[in-house]
Amino acid sequence: MGDDREVLVVDDETRLADLFAAWLRGEWAVETAYDGREALEKMSDSVDVVLLDRRMPGLSGDEVLERIRELGYDSRIVMVTAVDPDFDIIEMGFDDYLVKPVSKDELVDIVDDVAARSAYESDIREYYALVSKKALLESEKTDRELADNEEYLDLRDRISELETCVDEQVADLSTHEEFVGAFQDLQSTN
Repeated sequence: MGDDREVLVVDDETRLADLFAAWLRGEWAVETAYDGREALEKMSDSVDVVLLDRRMPGLSGDEVLERIRELGYDSRIVMVTAVDPDFDIIEMGFDDYLVKPVSKDELVDIVDDVAARSAYESDIREYYALVSKKALLESEKTDRELADNEEYLDLRDRISELETCVDEQVADLSTHEEFVGAFQDLQSTN
């Protein structure tokens, strides 16, 4: 995929934010923000994944997370923090949580995993929307009308492509936790 995917690294420890950014460059286009206000300024619809520290002076990571969700951004958010998780995380709108210190492999894997879940969610939604349209057309039109309609034939082809793609993505969700996480993502948006 390369650099068309974007990550925003948010951490008030500049050296750590820069290290995380360096680990991800090459696979991802990376922006860094060194405090909560700068994070919100750099936030955009093009950001796929946000790596967000919880404990920052000024605007905390929890507040940044809340603002990102209030503003309607659909980015995946991973809390990367020294704050051990407590029951307060239940109501928070993040997609995953890493406790520092983290290794390069852990960081790269978690970014790839949440991005894969996002792709799966998008494809599965499109798949079900198209299957619904196909079923409706099939209930209202004759077989002859369907067979002669280019748009319907294109719809069938797209459904077939998505089915293959979704099957491959499910196979790529290699662990039970990733699979469950993908379905939790779908549930939380319904």
